[in-house]
Amino acid sequence: MNTPSHQAYVPFVSVDNMLKLVLHLGVERVLSDLAAEIEADFHRWPLFDKTPRVASHSDVGVIELMPTSDGETYGFKYVNGHPSNMKQGLQTVTAFGLLADVATGYPVLLSEMTILTALRTAATSAMAAKWLAPAGSTTMALIGNGAQSEFQALGFKAICGITEVRLYDIDPAATAKCASNLAGRGLKVVACATPEDAILGAQIITTVTADKQYATILTDNMVGSGVHINAVGGDCPGKTELHKDILLRSSIFVEYPEQTRIEGEIQQLDADHPVIELWQVINGQAKGRTDAREITLFDSVGFAVEDFSALRYVRSKLAETGLFTQLDMIADPDDPRDLFGMILRAG
Repeated sequence: MNTPSHQAYVPFVSVDNMLKLVLHLGVERVLSDLAAEIEADFHRWPLFDKTPRVASHSDVGVIELMPTSDGETYGFKYVNGHPSNMKQGLQTVTAFGLLADVATGYPVLLSEMTILTALRTAATSAMAAKWLAPAGSTTMALIGNGAQSEFQALGFKAICGITEVRLYDIDPAATAKCASNLAGRGLKVVACATPEDAILGAQIITTVTADKQYATILTDNMVGSGVHINAVGGDCPGKTELHKDILLRSSIFVEYPEQTRIEGEIQQLDADHPVIELWQVINGQAKGRTDAREITLFDSVGFAVEDFSALRYVRSKLAETGLFTQLDMIADPDDPRDLFGMILRAG
């Protein structure tokens, strides 16, 4: 919008306002709403510009840009992943995002996305499991109890009807933190001493660990038939969580193969190993789970369309909640050709 002084303001959702937005609407409602927005955009997947995220890797982490557009609105997210940050009391992942009007190029929303990424990641996981997990699933093993864990647990409760989560982390303090945060939220929470204990009785296994390494969080003999695996933590080159043999026994579902083959669990496999794109399942162009004994694997690395959906959802709530500020961000002189004159008149 333009003010009389011809300065263009952009709605900005700060961390404080994002927290207030989530509390105002309710965490589980936001997770359910986000899952619905993401699924709706997966239905129109062919409309989007799609490219693997632009990544700058270092020995300690990665900084990435994740762009996309549906032809009317453009969006991107800036995000980092630095597992060693925890030792310095810093977040492993931080992010912000922007939406812009394709017709003018003008930004229409700037938002924090550290919190929003956690929410949309969990919403995407649960949305995928709705299509892939065994019918009637009630129990999920949650391996890795860090910053993403509570969001995953509540997302699966709200969207898939999970009633029990079995927690394991190499750091017992992380498990205690997760169990405490989930107390009183309608879930049976079981803290487990080993990953094997956590998997007992679980129809869904979610792995969400942070170390940037080729790790084997799940070995082949830990995974029986008929389960759904939600592999979240392996999300960049050189970072995996599952033994290769598990992949070879699974039906693998991905967001965008060109990105997942670089960053996901399937970086361990041949480049032509068959995978199924999740949007095709949602649109009825491919089958999801076809057999009760089948192992389904959602090799989740996160894709720009999901961030686009999340940002669009937040924007849709601004008028209702008023939880934003106007950021003086775009110079808009009286004469578009006279940017220098704008400086002179400001004196």
